[in-house]
Amino acid sequence: MQKIIKEFPILDQYIYANTAAYGILYDGLLDWRQEHDLDYLIGGSNFKMKSLKLISDTRETIGRFFNCKTDNIALIQNFSIGLNLLLEGLDRKHKVLLLNDDYPSLNWPFESRGFDCKYIDITEHVEENILVAIEKEKITVLALSVVQWLNGIKIDLSFLKKLKELYPDLLIIADGTQYCGTESFDFEDSAIDILGASGYKWLLAGSGNGFMLFKERVKPHFNLKAIGYNSANAVLENKNSFRFTKHLEPGHLDTLAFGSLKKSIDFLTTIGMQKISAINKDLSHFAFTEFSKLNLLEDKVVKRNEHSTIFTIMGNQKLFDHLIQNDVICSQRGNGIRLSFHFYNTTKNISKVVDIIKKLR
Repeated sequence: MQKIIKEFPILDQYIYANTAAYGILYDGLLDWRQEHDLDYLIGGSNFKMKSLKLISDTRETIGRFFNCKTDNIALIQNFSIGLNLLLEGLDRKHKVLLLNDDYPSLNWPFESRGFDCKYIDITEHVEENILVAIEKEKITVLALSVVQWLNGIKIDLSFLKKLKELYPDLLIIADGTQYCGTESFDFEDSAIDILGASGYKWLLAGSGNGFMLFKERVKPHFNLKAIGYNSANAVLENKNSFRFTKHLEPGHLDTLAFGSLKKSIDFLTTIGMQKISAINKDLSHFAFTEFSKLNLLEDKVVKRNEHSTIFTIMGNQKLFDHLIQNDVICSQRGNGIRLSFHFYNTTKNISKVVDIIKKLR
């Protein structure tokens, strides 16, 4: 892993504990992006037209990485745009279950369109509370983030499978922006019907790219209206005969942005998602143990059996400034300080963070 870690120059100066805010650039992606733009510089439209195959290659790469049919993949600039386009075609009669304090770009699009929304709090019993609410409120759509942005609580994916068995008609829409790239994930084998994500966090792909994955069964639920020349692959005769996901691709797709997504997925694949999953699991367990010893975590986090690599610790402005001054890059979220770790971090990084915190106590 040391050779891989050297791909990230920022790690020579800082402990980067902020992937939940933004993934970091690595040498291989920088080289690819520079070569892409150099080819554009000297080739102009000739290069751009030839490089359009990169878009279909990106779709195929996503399909292999997450096990999803390419026809059921929409390439989107970010999760927020994708969800807003999608919900324009969903019947307002649906009863939607949301989580309080979930990511605003997940909850707000439902709320702004007047859906009948019900809410539960994110507690240590969040899965059980979801089940109770669905039974009580006759919920038809469950929309939630796989990993919560404020405290890192991760929804039990095996619970979603059991939920789907009980309620096969329930539509499950998930935001995977804080999840995709952290561990191996098989979309077809999951209970999630629609998974969307932006690529700039754990997938390390930079801005302007993302995707939505769809199960075949969900398409009749939507009457999508968004359309553009790119929906028809720039063929006039295709105006009324393009696939479902192309409604979410009405305009041109940037080869630099989506090529970066392909490059980064290839990078993660080369490292091996099983290896990344194992590293992140070890980092999560180690951080959970160390932060728990210092009583820095919320009770609802401590009481859960499994957690992500995102931790919001109790801490004020003074502690945040102290961490920043000691070259720990992190974020203030809610009433605490969010620290998030990815495969390029180490347990030594976490131990150093713990030592820095102790010095202020």
